[in-house]
Amino acid sequence: MTTRATRGPRRRTVVALAVILSVLVAFVVRLVDIQVVSADEHVSQSLTKIGAGDTIPGQRGAIVDAGGSVLASSVMVYDAQLSPLVITQLEEKDPKLPWAEASDKIAAITGQTGDDVRTMVADALAVDAKSQYVLLKRSLSTDQYIALKELKLAYLHFDSRETRVYPNGAVAGNILGFLDSSGSAQAGIEQMGQECLAPTDGEESYRTGANGVVIPGSERTVPAVNGGSVQLTINSDLNWYLQQMIAEEAQAQGAKAGTVTVVEVKTGKIRAAAEWPALDPNDLDASTPETRASQIFHRDFEPGSTFKAITAAAAIEGAGLTPLSTVSAASRETFPNGAVINDAFTHPAYNYTLAGGLIDSSNVALSKFGTMVSPDVRYDYLERFGVGQKVLDFPSEVSGILHPVKDWDAQSLYTTTFGQYYTVTAAQLAGAYQAIANGGEKIDLSLVESCTAADGTVVDSAAPKHERIIKEQTAAELTRMLENVAVQGGNADRIQVPGYRVTSKTGTAQVADEVNGGYKAGVYYTSMVGFAPVDDPQYVVVVTLDEPTKVVSSAATAPAFQKAMTQVMKTYRVMPSTVPMDELLPKFG
Repeated sequence: MTTRATRGPRRRTVVALAVILSVLVAFVVRLVDIQVVSADEHVSQSLTKIGAGDTIPGQRGAIVDAGGSVLASSVMVYDAQLSPLVITQLEEKDPKLPWAEASDKIAAITGQTGDDVRTMVADALAVDAKSQYVLLKRSLSTDQYIALKELKLAYLHFDSRETRVYPNGAVAGNILGFLDSSGSAQAGIEQMGQECLAPTDGEESYRTGANGVVIPGSERTVPAVNGGSVQLTINSDLNWYLQQMIAEEAQAQGAKAGTVTVVEVKTGKIRAAAEWPALDPNDLDASTPETRASQIFHRDFEPGSTFKAITAAAAIEGAGLTPLSTVSAASRETFPNGAVINDAFTHPAYNYTLAGGLIDSSNVALSKFGTMVSPDVRYDYLERFGVGQKVLDFPSEVSGILHPVKDWDAQSLYTTTFGQYYTVTAAQLAGAYQAIANGGEKIDLSLVESCTAADGTVVDSAAPKHERIIKEQTAAELTRMLENVAVQGGNADRIQVPGYRVTSKTGTAQVADEVNGGYKAGVYYTSMVGFAPVDDPQYVVVVTLDEPTKVVSSAATAPAFQKAMTQVMKTYRVMPSTVPMDELLPKFG
């Protein structure tokens, strides 16, 4: 029999169970809502708790020369800071290494004096007794960083950063280019080779709870991928010598600038690109924006007499001329359309051979030979030899100017036969003579050999284009005439390279007056180009001087050309000429 006394506890138990069951049901409903009904929403909220983590920087790739010598690389440097407050606190506690002694040890590593270090800390404390920051020294090397760390000083701290260094300074500096303060490539190979050189940064990421605590197992690391290494065709040792030489020669001639370009005949590879003034990418403040670009690719000029050889090529193939074809040419003549053409020296009417016109560099003779073919034919040959076209799309490279035939007036109809009314760069001039030296086959010039990825994969540059632009026989006749220029021309004694048969042709171009129009009076851009050895051409050398003032004619370039060609033959151990020169070609018929 149930009594009132027993009903009370039982009822309370049922009520308690009902409450507990209701709470459990509520929890289950809520759990279902969280994990099923609103799961997507809560997952989305959880993802907002992923920490950004830390970027793992990759290292920019190196630039090396043809032999593997490093021309540009990225290194880790360290900026060291001191905490004056911690220094004073430790001094009060009888430190193991007193500040007076520690500061001397620090200074011995950083290249400062102990007094310098103590003074900077004292000055900081004088301004703020609780100062916790003084910049000790920027850009410390890894060795200096390790030496300072080994002192185990609690008040010494470091920030690391990557910086670009150029071990050979200004050697090929204008070709290498540079990075700005943010690490962005601004010029040269640094910019041209960005796709290969640039690293891919990695990242460390993780998830955190609402309180910011990292959730175990949520850490994720994407490793950085270092940039690749760009190998150039440049020989840095040769480039160094030629830079020293052209700097001396340009200054000796009172010139504003000078360049030397060396191209390998059978490959089109640029083996040297020397310039003065030269850019040292380690010290941009020592240069100006005008001198940072490579003048070999950036500066165009009228080639002058160096392109008389191209006129001769057009006349040989287009009009059936030979080196012994003749015209009568005085030093000043008025042509049927009223154009007046002058030679650089006064002389009566000579019966010039084509070879003789090149040897004496007669503008009048070449005007007559050149106009034996139509302007359209001559325009075609100028295009074939690369006028008006970039050589390799180098940063800031210009294409030069080649006016269409319809724009040629009475005067330029003739001046285009001797290198005026169009412009080229030193690189284009080198490319034109590479074709002559290579038997009439033009090979696109190249500056980059390959890209080697961080994993060792080597990707060679695309094979250069080969194109026959003149007949092999035409190239042989041009070569013979250009050797006669070297032997019989006005610079013959100054450009001889003992043991080697050499070709040469000079150019003296007027300089445009950008302010007043026309040309500057008595100011010239001089050049000399040639290749050697004649019996087996290996290298083309181009020398330019911008506005020399001591000798204003192209003779100013002769000493530099001779030194450059001699050094190139030595550097590559080119065998001396073994086949004697053919008999001299007559200048007059």
